[in-house]
Amino acid sequence: MKPISRALAAAAALCVSAALLAGARISSAAAAPPRSAPYSALHWRSIGPFRAGWATCIEGIPDRPNVFYFGAAVGGVWKTEDAGRTWSPLFQNERTASVDALAIAPSDPNVIYAGTGQVETRYDIPSGRGIYRSDDSGKTWRHLGLDATRAIGRILVDPKNPDVVLAAAMGHIFAANPDRGVYRTEDGGRTWKKTLFVDENTGAVDLAADPRNPAVVYAAAWQARNYPWLSYFQPNVGPGSGVYKSEDEGRTWKRISGGGWPAGNLGRIGLAVSGNGRVWAAIAASASSPSAAVVTR
Repeated sequence: MKPISRALAAAAALCVSAALLAGARISSAAAAPPRSAPYSALHWRSIGPFRAGWATCIEGIPDRPNVFYFGAAVGGVWKTEDAGRTWSPLFQNERTASVDALAIAPSDPNVIYAGTGQVETRYDIPSGRGIYRSDDSGKTWRHLGLDATRAIGRILVDPKNPDVVLAAAMGHIFAANPDRGVYRTEDGGRTWKKTLFVDENTGAVDLAADPRNPAVVYAAAWQARNYPWLSYFQPNVGPGSGVYKSEDEGRTWKRISGGGWPAGNLGRIGLAVSGNGRVWAAIAASASSPSAAVVTR
């Protein structure tokens, strides 16, 4: 056999061997059982602290995964620096213990805002005293006003400026309250301007900004009043409940309607924005409403 022929034969044999080996590997891979998801072994466990009422809100710091804060129904603000192994109370000297909203400034994690009161329709909820701010990671706090709002449901801090803030105020659950709505500050809470007001029986309970365009913000309004003759479990619904959109960082708002939005009287609404114009809304309503307990986008 000539040298060229021997080389061609060897190359052909090598190609056949490689093909057979590859086929064996493919068959072996196909026969192997599918791998379980990497998080399938994870389980929830309580990390305390076993006091202060139930948790109402929680916030963390993206580049410090072991540090996070939570607000308690009647227990103030708590902090952990070791992923929940130990906890420290931070709201010891303030004149209210009910916290329903926390926000950490993305541009400066030392700046924390706490919204007080409870956005609930229970008969035993405590009222708050507006909003507090800490500039030293919760060691000390100063009061920023908005006492008459009674309950703050959500706080949004501008991603670049820790002094620009939006706050969703529920208002007095047992009475008509002109202090309901969305408030905005550009000076770190020294002054506030109400930029969204629906009516004195409808407050703001949630805020969500587009992560790709923070100038676009959505607000959820909830018409909710408690009266002595209402059943404890009777839902609070009404025409005032809805979602509003702002395209100028919360300075002006327009109500969203149509396009598949549920009809009828609505209850509390929770919001989330995933970018690219996609907004998620979890909507509560009375059992007789066709839109009762729906999630829409």
